[in-house]
Amino acid sequence: MKRKLKLASMDTTAQKKHHWATGLLVSMEDPQLKVKEDDRVIVIKDKYPKAEFHFLILPKADIPSIWHVKKDNEDLLLHMQNVADELTKEHKDYEFLIGYHAVPSMHRLHLHVISTDFNSPCLKTKYHWNSFTTPFFLPSAEICKQLREESELKKLKSEDSSKYLNTPLKCYKCSFTPKNMPELKRHLLVHLSK
Repeated sequence: MKRKLKLASMDTTAQKKHHWATGLLVSMEDPQLKVKEDDRVIVIKDKYPKAEFHFLILPKADIPSIWHVKKDNEDLLLHMQNVADELTKEHKDYEFLIGYHAVPSMHRLHLHVISTDFNSPCLKTKYHWNSFTTPFFLPSAEICKQLREESELKKLKSEDSSKYLNTPLKCYKCSFTPKNMPELKRHLLVHLSK
């Protein structure tokens, strides 16, 4: 009995070391998640993918989020975009979205590379869906262009971010408006079969 209690307290202590928002830092070191790496970035599989293919490209430099990016980071963002483009070429039968969330939930800058099938048991909520299919999702090419032309990034207003996440569900390929996520997910299978 004492041994079990001791092991349980060790698990709790280990969990306290890492807040869930810093989970990407742990995932960057996980060989089962790591896809590729170079001197500037690490590519990992999203631990909770929202599509069949869902990669995250993270810089080795400690940049907390897209809103901490400076003009000096322009080359890094372009490199991340190029790595994303290479990943999509490895999966030619799929379409991909490449971009950043307007309000990142995880610590460390990360670029999403996600296939548009959205076929995943981890895609569960309206917020998951809307975070990729509304202007809450900031396309990488537009972010790179804005940084190049304006030397800084314009943050989305918090009320706009909230509005996008709370937008009623709608298929991104047609005008179908489901009542809930299970209905949307069933509908998406129609597009996969085409």
